[in-house]
Amino acid sequence: MSFRPLHDRVVVRRLDAEEKTAGGIIIPDTAKEKPMEGEVIAAGPGARNEAGALVPLDVKAGDRILFGKWSGTEVKLNGEDLLIMKESDIMGIIPVTAAKKKAA
Repeated sequence: MSFRPLHDRVVVRRLDAEEKTAGGIIIPDTAKEKPMEGEVIAAGPGARNEAGALVPLDVKAGDRILFGKWSGTEVKLNGEDLLIMKESDIMGIIPVTAAKKKAA
């Protein structure tokens, strides 16, 4: 990617929402909610504290995260729909083992 976020901003790719309910009902595109789970594509270097020291981010590229439904700004980079948000909009990191269990 030829985009580098500044300060405490991160670039996130939304992960696709389930297309079926637990009962097997297929959900049409118009009725789907926006997923609140994503993958960090790129992260800025961090924010500066009051003393001017750089405070690195807790997230890094490749992390699976959970964020608020209305968080971030939608952008299109290299033909792909992505979100740019501040690290403070991220609620947490989903461990890889939990993500694999959900996919199975």
